[in-house]
Amino acid sequence: MALGRGGLLALIVAVVALTAAGRAAAQAGPPELPAAGGFALTPTPAPGPAHPAPAPLPAAGIPPVAAPSRSTAPKRRRLPTRPTPSKSALPAAGSAARASLQPAIGQPIPAPELEAFVDGLAAEAMNRDHIAGAVVTVVQDGQVLLDKGYGVDRLSPARAVDPGRTLFRLGPVTETFTWALVLREVEAGHMRLDAPVNQYLRQADQVPDHGFAQPVRLRDLMSQGSGFEERRFGQIVETDPTLIRPLETYLSEERPGRVREPGQIATYTPYAAALAGEALSQVTGRTPQSLAEAEIFQPLGLDHTTLREPYPATSALPAPMDAQLAANVSQGFRWTGSGLVPQPAEFSTQAAPAEAGSSTGADMARYLMAILGDGTLDGRTIYNPAIAKDFRTPLLRPAPGVRAWDYGMLEYPLPGGYVGYGRDGGALNFRAELITAPALHLGVFVAANTETAGGFVRGVPVAIVQRFYAKPTPPTAGSQWLVDNASAFRGSFLTTGRAYHGLEGFIDRFRGRARLSVSKTGFLLTSGSGGRERWVPDDAAQADAPYVTFHQVDGPGVLVVQMQDGRAARWFAPSGEAAFERAGLLARRGPLAGLAAATALAALAALIGLFFRDRRDFRQTSVQARADGAQISASVLWLLALACFGVFYIGASDPAVLVADWPGAWLLIASACALVATLVTVLCLGLLPAAWRGGRRLDSWTLGRKARFTLTTLIFAMFGALLGLWGALEPWSR
Repeated sequence: MALGRGGLLALIVAVVALTAAGRAAAQAGPPELPAAGGFALTPTPAPGPAHPAPAPLPAAGIPPVAAPSRSTAPKRRRLPTRPTPSKSALPAAGSAARASLQPAIGQPIPAPELEAFVDGLAAEAMNRDHIAGAVVTVVQDGQVLLDKGYGVDRLSPARAVDPGRTLFRLGPVTETFTWALVLREVEAGHMRLDAPVNQYLRQADQVPDHGFAQPVRLRDLMSQGSGFEERRFGQIVETDPTLIRPLETYLSEERPGRVREPGQIATYTPYAAALAGEALSQVTGRTPQSLAEAEIFQPLGLDHTTLREPYPATSALPAPMDAQLAANVSQGFRWTGSGLVPQPAEFSTQAAPAEAGSSTGADMARYLMAILGDGTLDGRTIYNPAIAKDFRTPLLRPAPGVRAWDYGMLEYPLPGGYVGYGRDGGALNFRAELITAPALHLGVFVAANTETAGGFVRGVPVAIVQRFYAKPTPPTAGSQWLVDNASAFRGSFLTTGRAYHGLEGFIDRFRGRARLSVSKTGFLLTSGSGGRERWVPDDAAQADAPYVTFHQVDGPGVLVVQMQDGRAARWFAPSGEAAFERAGLLARRGPLAGLAAATALAALAALIGLFFRDRRDFRQTSVQARADGAQISASVLWLLALACFGVFYIGASDPAVLVADWPGAWLLIASACALVATLVTVLCLGLLPAAWRGGRRLDSWTLGRKARFTLTTLIFAMFGALLGLWGALEPWSR
């Protein structure tokens, strides 16, 4: 369809302007879609005195910080704790209280000072981040120093968090049970780490080679170096219990693609532990739930820890959670800006070995001490010292200085040069972290029931070690070398922790993006959905070196940049769960934004032009008439597709839209319209030669109308091609 007379020049100018605006928007970074499951692309700074607490929570029934509660677990399950002062003897919560405490470098942590310190952290974070409830457990030297609940685990009626009874979802912390069970079978000679995992799986669950030379081994699953893409939308978390699938069904129906050879880059995916759990089931003849109960939970006395979930009993699934435990499972919450809103129950039984665990602070205290005791607690042994050593032995370190994945656990850099081992992460509305620091005989478990609690949960272990075992560090100065070499690091990067195909791949190209930039004061800046962090290079940094190491300005984190031809080609996320690879021109948001704007304008101009034709505009051959009708149809479809994409994008600010309600009607309609619009545009391209030939001079389009038709078709075609490369034209792909 031709544009209205005089519209050609306006369209050209608008396309150029909108493309430039799209590139500028990409440089500035449009609003990020939330990372699925709450996983941030970059670490959130630990809570500290630099963050003032806002006004109290306005949610009904919740005080600014609900009175902390202690565990009420049966006494036979309680471990000896150091005496703590009465509440009235504790310093006031907040930054002032923390500043008044003096560190005891190299000494066991005094329990009263620890409690006061954590009370301050919790008070500040719960007000600032609108956290409904949390639990913090700290053990050291075989004793429980702190086992305390904060806030509430439900609203109607309000119920305080009880560290001995309230169950929090563990998310990826669940994997530590699975890997301990795998290592037990390896020790017994029933499994081999170097064996292909297919050796232990049913035919339906086996991993295809997908054109790669090396098979996926058990050690590749354990080190998160499987080479799988990361897919979780619509499969890891269900909010409707009738949609829960058996583990073996989930594995065969939701198999991710392999995108690289195993053992190269660590990229976290829950599918790895789920696959290992199914291998365990095939070898032992027991479900992961039963196996964990018999080999870990019962021997350690973890009466309030389970991989089962509170769904209605059915013969297709393992037995559900005990009713008494189910009554004490915390609700999950989301902060809406005006109050805390309880969320539907979350179910991950389909990937139980990776995500389905729930536990209390008191049980996690026993588990921490078992880990620190090399697998033994109260004379009960769940694994031997050799396995305990494996948990602290690097299995995959993708590059020098990058956090290593050990045999089932992840290394954590801590202040003072200490190293921790454990796991963190979260479910849809829960966050949890479990860390042991063997050099300090210290273990910390933190969990919270609100999706905004990631910074608090990750920050508590770091803050404790910083406060009691690390000397204060002077302010860090920027690097002039970095300023001089800023162009080598700037750019847009895509995470390896994403889907690579289909609609999920399309959305992940938005949400899985981060940028490197350099400030005028000499700091490397990382920015993504997790916020912005500052980094300084090592003194020996060189742009022509294969790797450049950076240290976090406000924490113990380490960021390693892989250089190629004097330019940053890849950097490894400080979380250790993914790498970020430089995005090529067609993978950037600028060209897509520019073409989207140009397509919208061209489609509108084509439709508006229908009402402003003169007599010459109606002169056309039959072929030109068909081409005109095809372009009008494509214009309508493109506008509808863009509108539906926009509605979906706005709704995707709620993680449940992506994780639990994927893909949703709006995205499916948008993708289907875009696919049909692209096919119609291809028809227009095929009709271009005939449209240009036309007929007699008085029975054909004018030269201007031919040019406008051609320009509009080319804009549509380029936009459709780019959407195809991004995976947006696959409505059949979940």
